[in-house]
Order: sequence, then C-alpha cells, then structure tokens
Amino acid sequence: MTFAAQLKIPATYLRGGTSKGVFFTLDALPEAARTPGPARDALLLRVIGSPDPYGKQIDGMGGATSSTSKTVIVSRSQRPDHDVDYLFGQVAIDSAFVDWSGNCGNLSAAVGPFAIAQGLVDPARIPHDGVATVRIWQANIGKTIVAHVPITAGAVQETGGFELDGVTFPAAEVQLEFLDPAAEEEGGGGAMFPTGNLIDDLTVPGVGTLEVTLINAGIPTIFLNAEALGYTGTELQNAINDDPKALAAFELIRAHGAVRMGLIARVEDAAKRQHTPKVAFVAPPRPYTASSGKPVEQADIDLLVRALSMGKLHHAMMGTAAVAIGTAAAIPGTLVNLAAGGGERESVRFGHPSGTLRVGAQARKVDGQWQVTKAIMSRSARVLMEGWVRVPPP
Repeated sequence: MTFAAQLKIPATYLRGGTSKGVFFTLDALPEAARTPGPARDALLLRVIGSPDPYGKQIDGMGGATSSTSKTVIVSRSQRPDHDVDYLFGQVAIDSAFVDWSGNCGNLSAAVGPFAIAQGLVDPARIPHDGVATVRIWQANIGKTIVAHVPITAGAVQETGGFELDGVTFPAAEVQLEFLDPAAEEEGGGGAMFPTGNLIDDLTVPGVGTLEVTLINAGIPTIFLNAEALGYTGTELQNAINDDPKALAAFELIRAHGAVRMGLIARVEDAAKRQHTPKVAFVAPPRPYTASSGKPVEQADIDLLVRALSMGKLHHAMMGTAAVAIGTAAAIPGTLVNLAAGGGERESVRFGHPSGTLRVGAQARKVDGQWQVTKAIMSRSARVLMEGWVRVPPP
C-alpha cells in the first residue's frame, strides 16, 4: 500500500494581542481552498487539528482554546484606498465547523505586520524608520481597520516596551483604528442597536428576564449586569468555566439574544454561529487580583467586564468585544455606560481577568440615531514561527 505525502503550505504563526493564529496569503493556499466553501473549511480544520473529541488539538496547530483556534487569510485588496483584504476563520475545537461570522480584533493587530512582511503593501508606503499605515478591509463584516505598524530599518519592528495585560512579554505597540465599527454585513444585524433600544428586557426560559444592551459594534455583543447573574464582575476563568450550569445558562442567553438581534431565526441556529454574538457582563469598579497575581485597584478602572467566547470565559478580552465595550461606554444610558458611572466619555479603562485595557470611541447622535465614527485601541503582535504548515491530503 502506498501513502500520499503531506501537503506543504506556506504559513506564518503569529500572536496578535491576546490571541494566536495561523496566517496564510490567499495565493499560497491550494487552489480548491482559494474560494469559500467545504474545501477551504476542511483544510483549515485539519491545519488547526479539529474536530478533536479529546478537546486538545494535539494533531494540529490549535491550542485548544478559543484564543488559539484561529486562522487568517490575507490578500491584496481589490477595493480602492485599501491595501489588503483580511478574512478571519474561528475554528471550532470539538466539531467540524469554521465560523466566518465575525472578526478577531486581537489578530487584527497582526494583519498589518504580516501584510508588510509578505510584500502585500506598496513598498513606497513603508518608511525606512517610523510608522507605516496599513489600510485593511475586514471582509467578514465589511469594515475598515487602519493599523499603525512601527518600522525600523525598513522592516516591521516586533520588539519593544509596550505591555499588554494577558500577554507575558512586552513587544512593539500597534495602534488600531476601527472605522465606523457598527457591524452591518455578514457579522451584524443592521443598526448599531438592532432593537432600537439602549436597554431591553430579554426573557430566557430557565434563566429569567434580564436587562440587556444589544449592540452591533466591533462584534455583535450582549451585555448584562453582573449582579443580575449573581456575579461581582471580578470573576476569573475557573469561576465560570468550571461551572457547567453557568456555561449552559450563558449559551441560552446568547442564543435568545442572537434571535432578538436578528442574527439568527431560531434559537437552535445558535449552534451553527458560535463566534457571534458574544456575551459579556459588567459591573461598577472594585479591586481584585488578576489571573497573573497583579492587583487591580478600583481607582485603576472605570468598570469591570467579563466576556465569553466560544462558550468559555475569555482569559483577557477579545479585541472586537473591546470595541463594543468602548462604543457602548461612549453612549449614555447603555448598561456599559451606567456601570462606568454614566455621562459622556470618549475612552474607558476596564478590568478583565488578566488586568486592564483602555479603549477609546467617538460617538455622536445623528437624526436621533447613535453613530460611532471610530474606536481606537493598542495591541502588539509578533511572528512566532514561519515556513510551512503540513497537512495530510484530503
């Protein structure tokens, strides 16, 4: 019996923010995987090591968490005033499913550096020393991200002194601007507030009726008050992830919220849309000890936020959820804004399980509707490994 050799595909393994993923240029993929469909999904599942009934992704590049089970495809942009198109695939761990319904804000920080290193950005726009501006079209949700990438001696600068809670070592700072971040296309349900309200009552069978803020910004997100769930907002991962009843309740909230937001037609459809919407709970500031042992003082933050991704409490904060937090905080009357003390603001610093994060947002009311022109935050990114990823042929 003869056996076929593994496929050898050019790829780069990058950390972006508090996530890691396998990055590909579109033209490096096998021809069948260059267009959306089953062949692409099957390839990416095999690269990451899913589906894995053991939940470990031992036979792939995934790290068995929502933060490390990610793939990215980047290509030269066909759109005017953009350098590259960026497509994000969230790979399920224990099922054969790739979710294309939203963006990854953390890995967005690595798209600009990757694009420059792969020669996808016009060299004339790369300074010898300084900051390169990379204009990114986020293809999942149809939005523009502007990445400001530090350059030293004509190459992407990866080392530096910027510290990001949730990442152990410092690196170079990459500033991101999410322009007009209210989700509209594949990743959202239309308006920033799909129900037209800043706060809604959401009835979830088996859980109760809860006050929620339903927002499409960065990524569709359902915000709740921590107190209504019996939490303080200072919880770390184990407090939620080791509680099956809590996880089941959050999934029910997510499913019913997704229907209310117009993202799915039936509660049962939530299983096929695991990446969006996100669920987060908020609380007024209070001191706590982060997962690293670092103390977070009440005076250090404006509010507390804990968010779930792919059915588990996130170890830090998803970048897209941070955009939603910053946007909601800037609009008086949302649960996020009220937890932060109310009033108008253009930035907010919130506490998450790994520490703190600051995000800015510029909001205004136009013809009675809230609009956010952009949200801004800083992350870091660096190449962990580059070369080829190998997978058995289909």
